[in-house]
Amino acid sequence: MRILVIAAAVLTLTAASAEAQGRGRGQPNEGGQKADNKPKVDDKAYKAALERIPEPKEKYDPWSGARPAEPAKKSK
Repeated sequence: MRILVIAAAVLTLTAASAEAQGRGRGQPNEGGQKADNKPKVDDKAYKAALERIPEPKEKYDPWSGARPAEPAKKSK
């Protein structure tokens, strides 16, 4: 009896997840027009914002923590 209940629960969960994945498909856009929800980019404002970013004084090294420190150079 316990196996039958577990099998029924698994089958129910599998069917529910498959049904949830298929929802919303096959519904055409209303009015036949494409919805353009993307914001328009203002190129001048974008370039001005890039110019306001300060230049770093030293180059950023993302792997600095993964590499061992450079050994001191031997002088002759």
